[in-house]
Amino acid sequence: MTKIAILDDWQGIARDSADWSRLAERAELHFFEDAFADEDAAASALAACDIVLSMRERTPLPGSLIARLPGLRMLGITGPKNATLDLAACTARGVVVCNTEGSGRGAPAPAELALGLLLAAARGIPAADANMRAGRFQQGLPVGITLAGRTLGLVGLGRLGARMARYGQAMDMEVLAWSRNLTDEAATAAGATRVSLDTLLERSDAVSLHLVLAEGTRGILGAGELARMRPGAILINTSRGPLVDEAALVDAVQGGRIVAALDVFDREPLPADHPLRHAGNTVLVPHLGYGVAETWADFYPQSVENARAFLDGAPVRVINPGVLAGLASGGHPG
Repeated sequence: MTKIAILDDWQGIARDSADWSRLAERAELHFFEDAFADEDAAASALAACDIVLSMRERTPLPGSLIARLPGLRMLGITGPKNATLDLAACTARGVVVCNTEGSGRGAPAPAELALGLLLAAARGIPAADANMRAGRFQQGLPVGITLAGRTLGLVGLGRLGARMARYGQAMDMEVLAWSRNLTDEAATAAGATRVSLDTLLERSDAVSLHLVLAEGTRGILGAGELARMRPGAILINTSRGPLVDEAALVDAVQGGRIVAALDVFDREPLPADHPLRHAGNTVLVPHLGYGVAETWADFYPQSVENARAFLDGAPVRVINPGVLAGLASGGHPG
């Protein structure tokens, strides 16, 4: 019988986010709620699977892993693309790759979380909550700051950065912005002032990252950039962990120079013994940015549709259509 793996269901919500019953009539469904320790663990767990339905970039999908999955015939990804996926390797192997299309309902979620992290860090909300649950009151809590009249720096002013700019304006903050291709006109249209990255870091009371991770942006904030930030400034990252040099970030928060409010990390899940878990001056959440009910209502039902359509011999949302000719000549997939 066809075996289907549903990967990285970290919150255990996949079963309730779609109707899997008709797919379960035709295949064995295996839900994985824990991350694989490494590629060897992923290859061992998935070796007998015909279809793998992945979740964003939680499990890397390089060519080396694809080559170790002899039974793989169809791979589902969520969202339009997956930076960890070796699409060429899938095509060479004749593996059909299907994606999902967003309705846009969940699109604001990462920016909303960035705002939440800003407020949580500015007012020490996590520490205050912990105090209350421990039977204490105000004892030992950091003194918060007012955001009105302060400066918000946005590194990246795309769709999410521009939304964050509007949040800053609503709180009466001055908004600065920088990205390599940002123009004065685009910044002004978003309600921000374009400045150099150095100026942004030096003037901002809070810096929020809204960049895509690429070779040109990896480690864009290193030790030198973090040193330019104001003492006590808040760094918010809801984009990708490797945008910031991790060792330099750990040093900055352990030294009490800045506050880090983080949703993303170099390695996810964040290891239990990672120094960030024990560092002061941090607010940490487990990559919740895009993970809202509206997103799951897009991702999981379409993943089910993709798998069923493949088993019917009529794949949909295929992003490597060159494999379809081979599929047609090879007969019905189901």
